[in-house]
Amino acid sequence: MPNLKSIRDRIQSVKNTRKITEAMRLVAAAKVRRAQEQVTATRPFADRLARVLYGLQNRLQFEEADLPLLRQREVGTVGILVITGDRGLCGAYNTNVIRRAENRAKELQKDGIDYKYVLVGRKSLQYFQRRDQPISANYTGLEQIPTAAEASMIADELLSLFLSESVDRVELVYTKFVSLISSRPVIQTLLPLTAQGLEVQDDEIFRLTTRGGDFEVTREKVTATQRTFPRDMIFEQDPVQILDALLPLYLNNQLLRALQESAASELAARMTAMNNASDNASDLVKSLTLSYNKARQAAITQEILEVVGGAEALG
Repeated sequence: MPNLKSIRDRIQSVKNTRKITEAMRLVAAAKVRRAQEQVTATRPFADRLARVLYGLQNRLQFEEADLPLLRQREVGTVGILVITGDRGLCGAYNTNVIRRAENRAKELQKDGIDYKYVLVGRKSLQYFQRRDQPISANYTGLEQIPTAAEASMIADELLSLFLSESVDRVELVYTKFVSLISSRPVIQTLLPLTAQGLEVQDDEIFRLTTRGGDFEVTREKVTATQRTFPRDMIFEQDPVQILDALLPLYLNNQLLRALQESAASELAARMTAMNNASDNASDLVKSLTLSYNKARQAAITQEILEVVGGAEALG
């Protein structure tokens, strides 16, 4: 017969765990909202920078501008920037990014191209260190809501590797935010920059809202405006020099956007994981409560039978 006290203790333990997972879900939701506020706050600068680059692109031919960040060269070594999290308890978020980066490295090796990792997040660092992979730099303990300063710090390292020709191309592996229950690891070439990559494109803003007590994500389509400079506009500096100064800012902005999307994906994955854990805990409490009631009923029945048996023996 099951021990009633052990079942009661387990029920209480599961209830305590459910409180923790529910609290973690709400914390992740609050951080997702902070992340979306930061995306909204940084958007005006990104839009204005894109407009200026678009105007410069129409004023001069980028192919004719001999700038280091636009220079294509034969690829011998690729720098792979991998963005993961510092913490777990977020489902397969970290595993999917690491697997995508690992597969990309195998593809490069198959083509006879070397690679170096630049790692963001403790999870990727621990994984690749255990496997003795070439790691050029790593960044851990960053803010869970990415900042422009952190993006600039990482971009400086990438620029240093590219301009010193330690790597001939820089590829970014990060998680693209799709929805609260879906995210997708993608690969994007950061360096060298291309004229096609600088075009202004339509975008979407994701907003976390609540409906009926449940979290949901709404999408807001943002149409990019493309404005060319007037033909009679006079530049105090050569447009090529202006472009040379703006391209690193554009790289910083691209990297910040990737960090923000990765953070939103991680937090959404943690929300989903903690929500599933809370649901599983609720189901387990129901199952244990049913077992407890059955065991208690069996114990009461046994006691009644013993009393009746004793009474018959005395009679």
